[in-house]
Amino acid sequence: MHNGRCWRKRAAVLAVAMIFLTGCATGSFDRWWVVVCPPVVDYGSEERRRVAEEVEALPKGSTIVQWLADYSVLRAQVRECG
Repeated sequence: MHNGRCWRKRAAVLAVAMIFLTGCATGSFDRWWVVVCPPVVDYGSEERRRVAEEVEALPKGSTIVQWLADYSVLRAQVRECG
């Protein structure tokens, strides 16, 4: 039982020390994140032409067409990011 009381006292001292040390932090916390923009792959005109032909050959209502539209929007957003 003596040992348990000793550990509680150390934990309390550590908690109090951490509270006081956080007050020593300097600088601004307004911007604590870093924005990293991934690169956008540049497709050549021949590759874009082939993709357009393949998309045209897809059956009406193909799910992949909506996915490609979403991908196009994401590419535009990444371009604006950088």
